[in-house]
Amino acid sequence: MHRVLVTGAAGFIGRHSLAALAGRAEETHAVSSRVPTHPEGGVHWHRADLLSSGGAAELLSEVAPSHLLHLAWFSGHREIYQSPENNRWVQPSLDLLQAFREHGGERAVLAGSCAEYDWSEGLCSELATPLRPVTTYGAAKVALFRAYEEVIARTGFSGAWARIFFLFGPGEPETRLLASVIRSLLVGEPARCTHGEQLRDYLYVGDVADALVTLLASDVTGAINIASGEAPPIKELVLAAARKLDAEDRVELGALPAPANEAPRVQAEIGRLVGEVGWHLRHGLDAGLDQTIEYWRRGRNA
Repeated sequence: MHRVLVTGAAGFIGRHSLAALAGRAEETHAVSSRVPTHPEGGVHWHRADLLSSGGAAELLSEVAPSHLLHLAWFSGHREIYQSPENNRWVQPSLDLLQAFREHGGERAVLAGSCAEYDWSEGLCSELATPLRPVTTYGAAKVALFRAYEEVIARTGFSGAWARIFFLFGPGEPETRLLASVIRSLLVGEPARCTHGEQLRDYLYVGDVADALVTLLASDVTGAINIASGEAPPIKELVLAAARKLDAEDRVELGALPAPANEAPRVQAEIGRLVGEVGWHLRHGLDAGLDQTIEYWRRGRNA
C-alpha cells in the first residue's frame, strides 16, 4: 500500500490500526479532530472536522491517499447506541468516499458493526443473516452500508465493509465490560456483573486492527465480519482477567440485572475473513488480557 489515510485515528481502534500499518504502508496519514500529544512516530497527522462542509474534500486534496481506512464516527460512549448523532455521520462518510475517489483513491475499507445484524439469529453471517438493527447506531451503519453498496455497484470501485464485533484492549472506554472489571479489581473493589451467561464474540483490539489492515491490503470486496469466530460466555473473559489479578473472589456474577430481552448469543461466522482475506489470529485472548491489564495498571499509577 502506497499512501494510507486513517480517519478516527486517535480513537480506540484507530490508534491500534496505525501500529498495525507499520511496515505495511509506505506512507501513513492519520486524521482526527484532536491530534495526540505524543503521536505515533512515522505517521503524518492532520486535524480536521469531517462533519464540516468541505472538510473531506480539503483533506483528500491535500493527502491524495491510495488507500482509505474510515473509522471516524460519533464517540459519545455512554449514549452511542441510541444517540441521533449517529445519523449525522452517514452523509459526511459518503462525501469522504466521493472525495477519495475523485482524488485518485484505489481502495477503501469502511467500519461497520455487528449491531447491523438481527441478533436473534445467534450466528451472524455476511451472506445469510438479515440486517435488522434495533439501535440508532446500528441503523445508521446500515444506511451507510446500503449507500456504499450503491457506490460500488455504480462505479466498480474497490471497497470492503468491515463488520466489527465485540472488542477489548488498551484505550477501551472505561465504562465497557472488561475495562470496568479490571479497574475495579485493581483498586481492591468488587467487580459487579450480570450473570455472565451471554455468549459473545470478543476479539483483542490489536487483532481487530490487524484484521482491518489485512483486509485493506487485500482485494476482497463486500461485507466481512471482524471477529474471533468463537463466543464463550462473557463470564469466562471476566474470570480470566480476574485470575491474572488473583482476584476471582471479588467477581460478583449476578450482582447486576441483565438487560431485558438481551440476545443470548452473538457470534460471527468468519469464513470470509479467514478463507478469502487470509487473516489469522496474532495476539489472542491471553496476550490481549496481559496488555489490557498493564494499560490500566500504568494508568492507575500514573
